[in-house]
Amino acid sequence: MIADDTIESTDTAAILAGIVDQLAELRTRPDMTGPQAHAALQQILLIRNLADHHAAAFTGELDRLGVADGHGRRLRELLVVMGCAPAVAARFVRIGTATDIDPLRRHAADGSISSEHADAIVRGLSHIETRSVEPVEPEMRLAQLMSLMSWSSAGMTPAQITDHARTIANELAADTDDGKPAAEDKAINELGYHKTDDGRRDVRANLDAVAGEKLHSLVESLSAPKPQPDGSHDPRSAERKRADALETILELAEKSFADETVSCKPTGGVLLTIPADAPKLSALEFMGSVTPATAKMLGCDAAVTVVIVDGEQVPLNVGREKRLFTPSQRKALLLRDKCCVKCGAPASRTQAHHLVSWADGGATDLDNGCLLCTACHHDVHDRAGAGSEASGPNDHWDVVMGFDRHPWLIPPATIDPKRRPLPAYNRRTLRLDNAA
Repeated sequence: MIADDTIESTDTAAILAGIVDQLAELRTRPDMTGPQAHAALQQILLIRNLADHHAAAFTGELDRLGVADGHGRRLRELLVVMGCAPAVAARFVRIGTATDIDPLRRHAADGSISSEHADAIVRGLSHIETRSVEPVEPEMRLAQLMSLMSWSSAGMTPAQITDHARTIANELAADTDDGKPAAEDKAINELGYHKTDDGRRDVRANLDAVAGEKLHSLVESLSAPKPQPDGSHDPRSAERKRADALETILELAEKSFADETVSCKPTGGVLLTIPADAPKLSALEFMGSVTPATAKMLGCDAAVTVVIVDGEQVPLNVGREKRLFTPSQRKALLLRDKCCVKCGAPASRTQAHHLVSWADGGATDLDNGCLLCTACHHDVHDRAGAGSEASGPNDHWDVVMGFDRHPWLIPPATIDPKRRPLPAYNRRTLRLDNAA
């Protein structure tokens, strides 16, 4: 059986390699006619649909086999590392890991449906399930799946399939005693944003009536026309005034978080990084590079944390004046570590850890701190076994500061008898020889 599997795997790889070689050699011809080009493109699109279908299927296999876990990554992250665009990777994960969609997979197996349409169907089913108060019965789910597939077969776009799914969900909610109309259902609220090709931020939201009312009220109250100094009318368009109002709301919120009594403040805030030896390479944490003029302007904003870094992207020290890390130090740790250095938990769930404890003379500065989530913080601090007869001093996790001024983890001997250093989670692709 093992031999047969090996042969089958080799044959599959050989077949795929042959297809790749043939596609790589494909060229357009100067003497090609319109009908020939049209027919060739149809075949290319068919191949694309088939390739996407198989990519989603193998993504499902990667999930079943736990391959991403073995690489210390999430499945979507693994696909991105393999070369997928983030949006495409997310699509393959949704399709590949979806359950109870065998009819859709059979339909996609002949290349007659694109991955975009298949993804719209999968997301539509998920939306319907979210709107349903009671679990959706298998027979009903199959009927919903076939209904969405019929819209794809009729030539509808992915957006139209999504709209049809929302219609089905609304009808389902209306027929349920405890169902909410879409306008009042917070379960389907969405906020999405992405960085555009020209370095801007495109924001799209779908909010329930209450959240929408809050947004509308605040924006309208802050977007009134402002006459010019000479008394002339406000030259801004309505859209520009609303955008300016939204920025004002963000600034007011940021300033309110400076109040120490606010318990729901974010852990990050706006971070502007300025390399000490190359100020022209200043950058914002999420939006990337900014011009020196913008960096200079942001430097005057009290709501923006300006961090000067060295060539290793390590912020400057602050000193040993306080036992607890200051908000600015916390933001600097966030800039360097990104997440829990041990397991990769989001920064919002982490605590600032002293590598050498304050009681032992450790300083509250960036060379003696790192981000650890609660569980990992306990792992590092747990010395119960270190002093017992059953355990030795090497039976716990240690965190040390490397020569590169980044934290490194020393695993317990029970995990690695040689206790070889591991880079922080956000730098796991780094190896000692590369660092050297």
